[in-house]
Amino acid sequence: MTLTVVHWIDVFTRKEYKDIIIDSLKYCQKNKGLALHAYVIMTNHIHLIISNNEDNKLEYILRDMKKFTSLKIINAIKDNPGESRKKWLIWMFEKTGQRNKNNTRYQFWQQYNCPKILTSSDSLSQKLNYIHDNPLKEGIVNEPDEYLYSSAGNYSGKTLRVLDVELI
Repeated sequence: MTLTVVHWIDVFTRKEYKDIIIDSLKYCQKNKGLALHAYVIMTNHIHLIISNNEDNKLEYILRDMKKFTSLKIINAIKDNPGESRKKWLIWMFEKTGQRNKNNTRYQFWQQYNCPKILTSSDSLSQKLNYIHDNPLKEGIVNEPDEYLYSSAGNYSGKTLRVLDVELI
């Protein structure tokens, strides 16, 4: 699953915005039956390998998470006195929201989640490696498990992690 910010805007360059995603994923794990197997938070998108443990459908969990995080991040941007791009970001989210009849004001996430059902161990392994290699390919880290906002550390046994995952 891939969740992408509208227009591929680099929002997750600030820790406080990434932490909103982390807190929301934790909430969904604890309260909505989300099973998180792998993740990475990049500057403008998030990759997830997920399933559900309970009766909640994944599409409902994701819908609620996207709605909650979009409102929370937009408010965090508005309230952040150090956000140099505040006016431009809010303008972009507002203009995009005005073009979408499903929104009342802003649109933060692209509507499409790019879901892919992983039916074989080969496809699962390929996606897991792709997710963990994203920060490496972007030149953010030298090794995948050095990136804090990724499950690569969970898979390599690192003790410093921001989220627990159910290993595949």
